[in-house]
Amino acid sequence: MTDEADAESPARRRGIQSVEIGLGILEALAGLGQASTLSAIAQASGMAPPQVHRYLQSLIIAGMAHQDPATGRYDLGPKALKLGMAALSRIDAFRLVDAAIGEFTQRTGQTVQIAALGPLGPTIVRWNMGRPAVMTSFNVGSVLPLLYSATGQAFLAFTPPIETEHLLERELASGPMTRAQAEALRLAVRAQGHAHVEGTMVPGLRATAFPIFDLQGRAVLTATALLPEAFAGGRHEEALGELKGLCREVSAQLGWFA
Repeated sequence: MTDEADAESPARRRGIQSVEIGLGILEALAGLGQASTLSAIAQASGMAPPQVHRYLQSLIIAGMAHQDPATGRYDLGPKALKLGMAALSRIDAFRLVDAAIGEFTQRTGQTVQIAALGPLGPTIVRWNMGRPAVMTSFNVGSVLPLLYSATGQAFLAFTPPIETEHLLERELASGPMTRAQAEALRLAVRAQGHAHVEGTMVPGLRATAFPIFDLQGRAVLTATALLPEAFAGGRHEEALGELKGLCREVSAQLGWFA
């Protein structure tokens, strides 16, 4: 039997189809933007719930999906997030930013986190620890809120609304902020060119986030400087100005011009 004939055998075709169906379910799960019920995932993937359930069980075993034992809802698993971050690490923008921010932290002692807008929300992809060390429960892989973190607000302001609308709707439905207030926040952050919060995520912690733009003027990454309020001072403010300039320089290298 030739290689071509073997490649077209029924068993081979079934194997490929199974992979495609599994990936389609993962894509549907990611597109929902939050932990979802079996029926919602089945509707999004255009498949019958029993069939989706069988695939989800295999994806859970492989670490690509996760089911919350308390709610029964499904979400992306740790290996899916790992694959996503591995893919991101191969993008020139990430390597460029990672090197520039790493050198900045070494030189200034400022703690800076790099984040990307993932399917579940703003996601930390690198944490550059400075001096003094900033200790929080957030680490690489943590997902931050769109409205209440400096990182999220930067993505809200400098990313096309179609990319953040599902995240915005979810947070508006569960939080005290109104849509009018969210829109005012978006405009305010755009006007000042960066986002800043104090104590909204971690008591006593200041966070200032700067966008990093691609050729089309879209914020592909953010760099967020973190500092306990007790250590705030003139040197930190100088460093923030330098970080802002650095993000503009990196954006220019990615093809963006103000």
